[in-house]
Amino acid sequence: LGQLVESGGGSVQAGGSLRLSCTASGYSDSWACMGWFRQGPGAGREGVARIWRASGNPYYTDSVKGRFTISQNDAKNTVYLQMNSLKPEDTGMYYCGRSYWGCSWSTGSYESWGQGTQVTVSS
Repeated sequence: LGQLVESGGGSVQAGGSLRLSCTASGYSDSWACMGWFRQGPGAGREGVARIWRASGNPYYTDSVKGRFTISQNDAKNTVYLQMNSLKPEDTGMYYCGRSYWGCSWSTGSYESWGQGTQVTVSS
């Protein structure tokens, strides 16, 4: 049974950086898209960044463009999210999702999710 494991979260001051990792294991099929989503207290899960495996093309929500970078390492079955110039509004639980067929901002497009890693940015 496949699983995703996120890591790399933590507490930083505004302007700081973190790199999140999402490692996949135990899957029998290949993924088409991996996405990073975040969920703040009392809020829904929103898409932050996603990447097509075949092309490596990344997509970002407007609020993180120029600050976050998503990348993949197929040899390690890992997708990264480099987060720079962090702001307090970036605070939340970050989840990675895996899709074998599509790539969108809809959480319904992803059939597997990790347990999440907490990011806290203080002002």
